[in-house]
Amino acid sequence: MSLSFRQSDILEIARVEGRVTVEDLAERFGVTVQTIRRDLTELSEAGRLDRVHGGAVLHSGVSNIGYEDRRGLNEEAKVRIARKCAADIPDGASLFLNIGTSTEAVARELLSHKNLMVVTNNMNVANILVSNPECQIVVAGGVLRRSDGGLIGNLTVSMIERFKFDYAIIGCSALDLDGDLLDFDFQEVNVSQTIIGRARQTFLVADHSKFQRTAPARIASLSSVDAFYTDLPLPADLAQRCADWGTRVELG
Repeated sequence: MSLSFRQSDILEIARVEGRVTVEDLAERFGVTVQTIRRDLTELSEAGRLDRVHGGAVLHSGVSNIGYEDRRGLNEEAKVRIARKCAADIPDGASLFLNIGTSTEAVARELLSHKNLMVVTNNMNVANILVSNPECQIVVAGGVLRRSDGGLIGNLTVSMIERFKFDYAIIGCSALDLDGDLLDFDFQEVNVSQTIIGRARQTFLVADHSKFQRTAPARIASLSSVDAFYTDLPLPADLAQRCADWGTRVELG
C-alpha cells in the first residue's frame, strides 16, 4: 500500500500515542471526519492499524490491545458469528466459554437457551449469563486478570480438569495462515489447551481481523477444532487444509 502524507502522519501519531480518534484527527488535519474514516479503513485493510469504535489503535504483535478497544473491533461481525455458533448449541448442553470479546458475544446469544451448564474463566461471561435463569454457571477459579476479567493460572487448569464438556467455545488473539491459533499470555494458552482437551467438540469463534494480527504463543491448530465460525471466506489454501482436517467452516 502506498501511503499518503496524511496517512503516514496518522501512523506516526498512533505510534506515539497508541490510539487515534476520528474527531481529533479531523481537527488536526482540517479535513472531514469522512475523510479520516476512509484513511483509517485503508490503514486497517493494509494491516497497519486496528479499527476500534471512534478511531483506531496501533497494530501490535507482542502485546494485545486494550479490552474495551477490542470490544469495538468488528462488533457487527462478532454478533453474526456468535448467533451462528449459538444456533448450533442445543438446549441441555454443557459447555465452556473462555476469555474474549467473541465468546462474550456468544454468551449473549445463549440467553434464551434452556437447561444449560456453562463453565467459564471469564467473569464477563458469568455476569452476562446471570440473566438466563435456565443456565447453571460455574466459574473456574484462578488469578483474576483485571484488564479483561479473565481467570488464569494453575488453579484454573486444575478446576477445568474436573469436567468433560459437550462443547468448548474458544477465541484467540491471532490466527496464522497455516492454521495456528495464537495468543499473548502463556498462562492463558495453558488454560485454552486444557479446555480443548476436556471437550467433546471445540468451536472457535474469530473474525477475519485475527488473520491480520500476530501473537507469540501457540494454542493449537485448527486441526484440533471441530468448527470455525468466522465472517469472511478463508484463503483457498487454508480452506483446503480445514477440509482435509475435517474442520467445518461456518460463515456468520
